[in-house]
Amino acid sequence: MSRFNLARREAILCLLLTLLYFVAWYGCAYFIPETLQYWGIPLWFLLSCMLMPLLFMVLCAFMVNLLFIEIPLDPELPSPQEPRHEA
Repeated sequence: MSRFNLARREAILCLLLTLLYFVAWYGCAYFIPETLQYWGIPLWFLLSCMLMPLLFMVLCAFMVNLLFIEIPLDPELPSPQEPRHEA
């Protein structure tokens, strides 16, 4: 797999994780009733602004460790040429 295909794959994974975060945040913020509270804090706020970022930081770390591949970013060096034999 080329460097560019690998970079494209990793960018798509990052975009998917970001979209999943947005959907989860939106769902917590707008679909949980305002009357529900936990420790005196509205549950929607606790989930969308406190717990969801922590969860997605852990998911991001797992994604980087498990799905990303370390590649050299240096330009490819030409292969060493065989010595010439002068005739």
